[in-house]
Amino acid sequence: MYSYIIGKITEKNENSITLENGGIGYEVLVSSFAQHNFQDIDGEVKVYTYYQQREDGVNLFGFYCKEEKNMFLKLITVSGIGPKMAITILSNVSVNDLCVIVGTEDVRALSSVKGVGKKTAERILIELKDKIQVFMQQENFEKVEMSSEIDDACGVLVSLGLSRFEAERLAKNCFEKGDSVEALVTKTLSQMRG
Repeated sequence: MYSYIIGKITEKNENSITLENGGIGYEVLVSSFAQHNFQDIDGEVKVYTYYQQREDGVNLFGFYCKEEKNMFLKLITVSGIGPKMAITILSNVSVNDLCVIVGTEDVRALSSVKGVGKKTAERILIELKDKIQVFMQQENFEKVEMSSEIDDACGVLVSLGLSRFEAERLAKNCFEKGDSVEALVTKTLSQMRG
């Protein structure tokens, strides 16, 4: 129904933003990725959207970029994956990393997302494999795999309560060649404490 909305972000909550356009404040559910990218924007912003109408109400989902929205649309084609679960997955795994996970059939990485069990992860990998290859060609994505140290450090950080997206973002920023998992976790936690 709505392809995107251009407006000003007037409020930011844990899982949503309020986007004001024409005197109306739209509550938009967003991923951690989108929330992070919107945080430093003061002026008008373009938010790509997906409108969901159900018997018990309506929801408006928002995305920072077309690639994130397109991946969301792919995820909700998987049987048993609704919009809220798709947003949860995109909050924990970046679009690029999700392409790598699907391409390499990494059940363990996908099932580490809260709420995604092994069977659900396997179903996502099976149902998205062909669609992801087409998606990567359309979006000109490069397969960029994380080092095993970053991946393992992310696992530790997620167990400490961080979202997968936040853990990856911080660990990638702190990683230097030769870092052990323990050193990377320590550096990342130090950076978080400021």
